[in-house]
Amino acid sequence: MKIAALFPGQGSHSVGMGTDLTAAFPEAAEVYTQVEHVLPGLRALIESGPLDDLTLTANQQPALVAASVAAYRAWRAQTGLTPAFAAGHSLGEYSALVAADAVSLGDALRLTRRRGELMQAAVPVGAGAMSAVMGDPAVVQEVCAATDGVQPANFNAPTQTVISGTKEGVEAANAALKARGLKAIPLKVSAPFHCPLMDPAASGLAPDLQTTAFAPPSFPVYANVTAQPNTDPTALPGLLTEQITGAVRWVETIQALAAAGADVFIEFGPGTVLTGLIRRILPDARTINVGTAAQVQDFTL
Repeated sequence: MKIAALFPGQGSHSVGMGTDLTAAFPEAAEVYTQVEHVLPGLRALIESGPLDDLTLTANQQPALVAASVAAYRAWRAQTGLTPAFAAGHSLGEYSALVAADAVSLGDALRLTRRRGELMQAAVPVGAGAMSAVMGDPAVVQEVCAATDGVQPANFNAPTQTVISGTKEGVEAANAALKARGLKAIPLKVSAPFHCPLMDPAASGLAPDLQTTAFAPPSFPVYANVTAQPNTDPTALPGLLTEQITGAVRWVETIQALAAAGADVFIEFGPGTVLTGLIRRILPDARTINVGTAAQVQDFTL
Protein backbone atom coordinates (compact mmCIF):
# COMPACT_ATOMS: atom_id res chain seq x y z
CA MET A 1 0.00 0.00 0.00
CA LYS A 2 1.27 3.45 -0.95
CA ILE A 3 -0.56 6.54 0.28
CA ALA A 4 -0.60 9.81 -1.66
CA ALA A 5 -1.33 12.76 0.64
CA LEU A 6 -3.18 15.51 -1.22
CA PHE A 7 -3.87 19.09 -0.13
CA PRO A 8 -6.52 21.47 -1.51
CA GLY A 9 -6.14 24.97 -2.84
CA GLN A 10 -8.29 28.08 -2.74
CA GLY A 11 -12.04 27.66 -2.64
CA SER A 12 -12.13 24.85 -0.08
CA HIS A 13 -12.27 27.19 2.94
CA SER A 14 -15.11 27.60 5.41
CA VAL A 15 -15.55 29.41 8.71
CA GLY A 16 -14.75 27.05 11.58
CA MET A 17 -12.60 24.69 9.51
CA GLY A 18 -10.31 22.62 11.68
CA THR A 19 -11.71 23.79 15.01
CA ASP A 20 -13.10 20.36 15.91
CA LEU A 21 -9.62 18.97 15.26
CA THR A 22 -8.02 21.45 17.65
CA ALA A 23 -10.46 20.39 20.36
CA ALA A 24 -9.72 16.68 19.86
CA PHE A 25 -6.02 16.52 19.01
CA PRO A 26 -3.13 18.43 20.64
CA GLU A 27 -1.18 18.21 17.36
CA ALA A 28 -3.89 20.20 15.60
CA ALA A 29 -4.21 22.62 18.52
CA GLU A 30 -0.47 23.32 18.27
CA VAL A 31 -0.88 24.22 14.59
CA TYR A 32 -3.52 26.83 15.42
CA THR A 33 -1.43 28.15 18.32
CA GLN A 34 1.40 28.70 15.87
CA VAL A 35 -0.97 30.42 13.44
CA GLU A 36 -1.81 32.97 16.10
CA HIS A 37 1.87 33.48 16.90
CA VAL A 38 2.92 33.96 13.27
CA LEU A 39 -0.15 35.81 11.94
CA PRO A 40 -2.03 37.35 14.89
CA GLY A 41 -5.78 37.50 14.33
CA LEU A 42 -5.94 34.78 11.69
CA ARG A 43 -6.98 32.06 14.13
CA ALA A 44 -10.02 34.06 15.25
CA LEU A 45 -10.90 34.69 11.61
CA ILE A 46 -10.71 30.96 10.84
CA GLU A 47 -12.80 30.05 13.85
CA SER A 48 -15.43 32.79 13.73
CA GLY A 49 -15.24 34.64 10.41
CA PRO A 50 -16.71 36.69 8.89
CA LEU A 51 -16.59 34.63 5.71
CA ASP A 52 -15.97 37.64 3.46
CA ASP A 53 -12.77 38.44 5.34
CA LEU A 54 -11.65 34.81 5.43
CA THR A 55 -12.23 34.60 1.67
CA LEU A 56 -9.75 37.41 0.96
CA THR A 57 -6.81 35.81 -0.80
CA ALA A 58 -4.23 37.02 1.72
CA ASN A 59 -6.22 35.40 4.55
CA GLN A 60 -7.57 32.35 2.75
CA GLN A 61 -4.17 31.07 1.64
CA PRO A 62 -2.49 30.75 5.07
CA ALA A 63 -5.81 29.71 6.65
CA LEU A 64 -6.11 26.74 4.30
CA VAL A 65 -2.51 25.74 4.98
CA ALA A 66 -3.30 25.78 8.69
CA ALA A 67 -6.48 23.70 8.39
CA SER A 68 -4.86 21.18 6.05
CA VAL A 69 -1.72 20.75 8.13
CA ALA A 70 -3.82 20.41 11.31
CA ALA A 71 -5.78 17.55 9.72
CA TYR A 72 -2.61 15.89 8.46
CA ARG A 73 -0.79 16.08 11.80
CA ALA A 74 -3.81 14.81 13.72
CA TRP A 75 -4.06 11.87 11.29
CA ARG A 76 -0.36 11.08 11.63
CA ALA A 77 -0.62 11.08 15.41
CA GLN A 78 -3.77 8.93 15.38
CA THR A 79 -2.65 6.36 12.82
CA GLY A 80 1.14 6.36 12.84
CA LEU A 81 1.02 6.14 9.04
CA THR A 82 3.34 7.96 6.66
CA PRO A 83 2.53 8.80 3.03
CA ALA A 84 4.72 7.61 0.21
CA PHE A 85 4.11 10.79 -1.78
CA ALA A 86 2.38 14.16 -1.52
CA ALA A 87 0.97 16.80 -3.84
CA GLY A 88 -1.07 19.94 -3.45
CA HIS A 89 -3.33 21.84 -5.83
CA SER A 90 -1.81 25.30 -6.36
CA LEU A 91 -1.70 26.78 -2.84
CA GLY A 92 -1.92 23.21 -1.52
CA GLU A 93 1.65 22.59 -2.66
CA TYR A 94 2.78 24.58 0.39
CA SER A 95 0.75 22.32 2.70
CA ALA A 96 2.30 19.28 1.00
CA LEU A 97 5.79 20.66 1.60
CA VAL A 98 5.01 21.25 5.29
CA ALA A 99 3.73 17.67 5.55
CA ALA A 100 7.00 16.45 4.03
CA ASP A 101 9.05 18.59 6.45
CA ALA A 102 10.54 20.48 3.51
CA VAL A 103 9.48 23.85 4.97
CA SER A 104 8.42 24.87 8.47
CA LEU A 105 4.79 25.67 9.19
CA GLY A 106 5.77 29.18 10.25
CA ASP A 107 7.59 29.86 6.99
CA ALA A 108 4.71 28.40 4.96
CA LEU A 109 2.23 30.67 6.74
CA ARG A 110 4.38 33.73 6.13
CA LEU A 111 5.01 32.82 2.49
CA THR A 112 1.35 32.18 1.69
CA ARG A 113 0.25 35.42 3.38
CA ARG A 114 2.78 37.28 1.23
CA ARG A 115 1.81 35.24 -1.83
CA GLY A 116 -1.85 36.15 -1.35
CA GLU A 117 -1.08 39.83 -0.92
CA LEU A 118 1.08 39.91 -4.04
CA MET A 119 -1.37 37.96 -6.18
CA GLN A 120 -4.25 40.21 -5.23
CA ALA A 121 -2.22 43.35 -5.96
CA ALA A 122 -0.80 42.13 -9.27
CA VAL A 123 -3.87 42.93 -11.39
CA PRO A 124 -6.46 45.72 -10.95
CA VAL A 125 -9.88 44.39 -9.96
CA GLY A 126 -11.92 43.68 -13.09
CA ALA A 127 -8.93 43.61 -15.45
CA GLY A 128 -8.58 39.84 -15.40
CA ALA A 129 -10.89 36.84 -15.58
CA MET A 130 -11.02 33.05 -15.39
CA SER A 131 -13.40 30.47 -16.84
CA ALA A 132 -13.92 26.76 -16.33
CA VAL A 133 -14.14 24.96 -19.66
CA MET A 134 -15.81 21.58 -20.12
CA GLY A 135 -14.51 19.62 -23.10
CA ASP A 136 -11.39 18.39 -24.85
CA PRO A 137 -8.29 20.07 -23.30
CA ALA A 138 -6.52 19.91 -26.67
CA VAL A 139 -9.18 22.24 -28.09
CA VAL A 140 -8.78 24.53 -25.09
CA GLN A 141 -5.04 24.74 -25.66
CA GLU A 142 -5.55 25.37 -29.37
CA VAL A 143 -8.00 28.22 -28.76
CA CYS A 144 -5.79 29.78 -26.08
CA ALA A 145 -2.78 29.65 -28.38
CA ALA A 146 -4.78 31.55 -31.02
CA THR A 147 -6.15 34.15 -28.59
CA ASP A 148 -4.13 36.99 -27.09
CA GLY A 149 -4.05 37.39 -23.33
CA VAL A 150 -5.28 33.97 -22.18
CA GLN A 151 -3.79 30.58 -21.31
CA PRO A 152 -4.76 27.32 -19.59
CA ALA A 153 -4.38 27.78 -15.84
CA ASN A 154 -5.54 24.47 -14.36
CA PHE A 155 -5.77 21.07 -15.99
CA ASN A 156 -8.13 19.79 -13.31
CA ALA A 157 -9.78 16.77 -14.90
CA PRO A 158 -9.77 15.08 -18.31
CA THR A 159 -12.61 17.30 -19.50
CA GLN A 160 -12.25 20.29 -17.15
CA THR A 161 -9.68 22.99 -17.83
CA VAL A 162 -9.61 26.45 -16.28
CA ILE A 163 -8.39 29.35 -18.43
CA SER A 164 -7.03 32.64 -17.15
CA GLY A 165 -5.94 36.01 -18.48
CA THR A 166 -7.16 39.47 -19.37
CA LYS A 167 -10.89 40.08 -19.26
CA GLU A 168 -10.94 40.64 -23.01
CA GLY A 169 -8.80 37.59 -23.73
CA VAL A 170 -10.92 35.25 -21.63
CA GLU A 171 -14.15 36.60 -23.13
CA ALA A 172 -12.79 36.07 -26.65
CA ALA A 173 -11.66 32.56 -25.77
CA ASN A 174 -15.05 31.79 -24.22
CA ALA A 175 -16.77 32.75 -27.46
CA ALA A 176 -14.34 30.74 -29.57
CA LEU A 177 -14.69 27.70 -27.31
CA LYS A 178 -18.47 27.85 -27.41
CA ALA A 179 -18.30 28.03 -31.19
CA ARG A 180 -16.29 24.80 -31.09
CA GLY A 181 -18.99 23.12 -28.98
CA LEU A 182 -17.32 23.44 -25.57
CA LYS A 183 -18.96 24.89 -22.46
CA ALA A 184 -17.17 27.85 -20.83
CA ILE A 185 -18.35 29.02 -17.40
CA PRO A 186 -17.02 32.37 -16.08
CA LEU A 187 -15.68 32.03 -12.52
CA LYS A 188 -16.12 34.49 -9.67
CA VAL A 189 -12.49 35.08 -8.73
CA SER A 190 -10.61 37.98 -7.18
CA ALA A 191 -7.74 37.80 -9.68
CA PRO A 192 -6.63 35.85 -12.80
CA PHE A 193 -4.36 33.22 -11.25
CA HIS A 194 -1.75 31.04 -12.99
CA CYS A 195 -1.16 33.25 -16.00
CA PRO A 196 1.47 35.84 -17.03
CA LEU A 197 -0.58 38.66 -15.44
CA MET A 198 0.76 37.24 -12.16
CA ASP A 199 4.36 38.11 -13.15
CA PRO A 200 4.55 40.93 -10.56
CA ALA A 201 3.51 38.48 -7.84
CA ALA A 202 6.09 35.93 -8.97
CA SER A 203 8.83 38.57 -9.02
CA GLY A 204 7.74 39.85 -5.63
CA LEU A 205 7.70 36.45 -3.94
CA ALA A 206 10.92 35.13 -5.49
CA PRO A 207 13.26 36.87 -3.00
CA ASP A 208 11.27 35.51 -0.05
CA LEU A 209 11.45 32.00 -1.50
CA GLN A 210 15.19 32.31 -2.14
CA THR A 211 15.86 33.19 1.50
CA THR A 212 13.57 30.50 2.96
CA ALA A 213 15.26 27.54 4.64
CA PHE A 214 13.99 24.57 2.64
CA ALA A 215 15.00 21.02 3.64
CA PRO A 216 14.99 17.76 1.69
CA PRO A 217 11.40 16.43 1.67
CA SER A 218 10.94 13.26 3.74
CA PHE A 219 8.95 11.86 0.79
CA PRO A 220 8.62 13.09 -2.80
CA VAL A 221 6.34 16.07 -3.37
CA TYR A 222 4.97 16.39 -6.89
CA ALA A 223 5.34 19.91 -8.28
CA ASN A 224 2.39 21.61 -9.98
CA VAL A 225 4.39 22.97 -12.89
CA THR A 226 6.20 19.74 -13.79
CA ALA A 227 3.78 17.04 -12.51
CA GLN A 228 6.94 15.24 -11.40
CA PRO A 229 8.29 14.25 -7.97
CA ASN A 230 10.86 16.49 -6.35
CA THR A 231 13.19 15.77 -3.43
CA ASP A 232 15.71 18.55 -4.10
CA PRO A 233 15.25 21.50 -1.73
CA THR A 234 17.34 23.78 -3.96
CA ALA A 235 14.73 23.39 -6.71
CA LEU A 236 11.83 24.58 -4.55
CA PRO A 237 12.27 28.38 -4.87
CA GLY A 238 12.20 28.09 -8.65
CA LEU A 239 9.29 25.64 -8.75
CA LEU A 240 7.18 27.75 -6.40
CA THR A 241 8.00 30.97 -8.25
CA GLU A 242 7.09 29.42 -11.60
CA GLN A 243 3.90 28.00 -10.10
CA ILE A 244 2.41 31.49 -9.70
CA THR A 245 2.28 32.07 -13.46
CA GLY A 246 2.34 28.47 -14.71
CA ALA A 247 -0.49 26.00 -15.17
CA VAL A 248 -1.44 23.49 -12.48
CA ARG A 249 -0.96 20.12 -14.19
CA TRP A 250 -3.26 18.20 -11.87
CA VAL A 251 -4.38 15.46 -14.28
CA GLU A 252 -0.77 14.56 -15.06
CA THR A 253 0.13 14.74 -11.37
CA ILE A 254 -2.53 12.22 -10.34
CA GLN A 255 -1.67 9.95 -13.25
CA ALA A 256 2.03 10.13 -12.30
CA LEU A 257 1.24 9.27 -8.68
CA ALA A 258 -0.74 6.23 -9.81
CA ALA A 259 2.10 5.18 -12.12
CA ALA A 260 4.50 5.43 -9.15
CA GLY A 261 2.33 3.00 -7.21
CA ALA A 262 -0.01 5.21 -5.20
CA ASP A 263 -3.14 3.21 -4.50
CA VAL A 264 -4.80 5.27 -1.75
CA PHE A 265 -5.42 9.00 -2.23
CA ILE A 266 -6.16 10.95 0.95
CA GLU A 267 -7.36 14.56 0.79
CA PHE A 268 -6.33 16.41 3.94
CA GLY A 269 -8.23 19.54 4.91
CA PRO A 270 -11.66 21.04 4.33
CA GLY A 271 -13.86 20.14 1.39
CA THR A 272 -13.88 17.35 -1.17
CA VAL A 273 -12.77 19.18 -4.33
CA LEU A 274 -9.71 17.02 -4.96
CA THR A 275 -11.57 13.81 -4.23
CA GLY A 276 -14.07 14.71 -6.92
CA LEU A 277 -11.32 15.48 -9.42
CA ILE A 278 -9.48 12.22 -8.69
CA ARG A 279 -12.62 10.22 -9.35
CA ARG A 280 -12.82 11.83 -12.78
CA ILE A 281 -9.14 11.18 -13.50
CA LEU A 282 -8.95 7.66 -12.01
CA PRO A 283 -12.51 6.35 -11.67
CA ASP A 284 -11.40 3.22 -9.81
CA ALA A 285 -9.04 4.94 -7.38
CA ARG A 286 -9.54 4.61 -3.64
CA THR A 287 -10.10 8.07 -2.15
CA ILE A 288 -10.52 9.14 1.48
CA ASN A 289 -11.26 12.54 3.03
CA VAL A 290 -9.58 13.56 6.29
CA GLY A 291 -10.69 17.02 7.35
CA THR A 292 -12.65 16.60 10.57
CA ALA A 293 -12.04 15.07 13.98
CA ALA A 294 -14.56 12.32 13.24
CA GLN A 295 -12.82 11.45 9.97
CA VAL A 296 -9.50 11.15 11.79
CA GLN A 297 -10.98 9.08 14.62
CA ASP A 298 -12.89 6.77 12.26
CA PHE A 299 -10.04 6.37 9.77
CA THR A 300 -9.45 2.86 8.46
CA LEU A 301 -7.68 1.38 5.47
